[in-house]
Amino acid sequence: MTTATQSDPLDEFSRAEAAAEFIRSKTALRPEIALVLGSGLGDFADGMADAVRIPYGEIPHFPRSTAIGHAGRLVVGRIAATPMAVMQGRVHLYEGHSIKDVAFPMRVFGRLGIRAVILTNAAGGLSSDLHPGSLVLIRDHLNLQGASPVSGPNDERFGLRFFDMTTAYDPEFRRIAQEEAKRLGLWLGSGVYAALPGPSYETPAEIQYLKKIGVDLVGMSTVPEVIVARHMGIRVLAISCVTNLAAGLSQQAINHLEVLEIGARVQKELVALLTAVIPRMAATLALERKA
Repeated sequence: MTTATQSDPLDEFSRAEAAAEFIRSKTALRPEIALVLGSGLGDFADGMADAVRIPYGEIPHFPRSTAIGHAGRLVVGRIAATPMAVMQGRVHLYEGHSIKDVAFPMRVFGRLGIRAVILTNAAGGLSSDLHPGSLVLIRDHLNLQGASPVSGPNDERFGLRFFDMTTAYDPEFRRIAQEEAKRLGLWLGSGVYAALPGPSYETPAEIQYLKKIGVDLVGMSTVPEVIVARHMGIRVLAISCVTNLAAGLSQQAINHLEVLEIGARVQKELVALLTAVIPRMAATLALERKA
């Protein structure tokens, strides 16, 4: 199978449709909610019922993940009886992919009929109350990756050329997440996420700059996916797992293996939260269909 490349003779819509058709051929489930699992968080998909697991390399035009801690599999199954499409890992700019390729799975989700997506990631915390192991809702973002996945010619079959990002992170879904976190006795923060290209972690000077412009969380993913999801009208809930204090805020050097370890340690809380939130998101979408 080929992966998505700039030289691919098929247009992006045709590639996304081909990938979606392949996925549909592997399962009778037709999910409306998708989930992307970031670094160290992929084990969540292992407990899904009625699961079909598809390596990214088998999906036509789908980019392949090479990052440590990303299994590189799409799992279609049920979570709390809700049909779901779950990505165990994602691709990043620092792996050599274009920003359009990084966001291509969102295009595929749109062609699959996905109406809402939950994005998770591992992030560095810039606030003193965001200690390693904290779960934080993203309420807004800064795109500091130097590019946009919707630049270039616009395909109206995906969405409008110009689209609003005022409520890119769905207020209703964030309210549901906060309510369920409170019910479960989990601390759930809220913050602004900045996406940088990576793969190097930020310098202390960069972190001080980010703090001054209002950033609470920093990472190397998620924002391109959010932009493309909103371009297609897909609603977004995003949750960061704080896996380390950002550079200069701790005496310890940042180590990716420790990032993965913290991600694995918070799995229990994340599983509990998502298992509670997903049925309520599904119910919200069902009410919209009837309206």
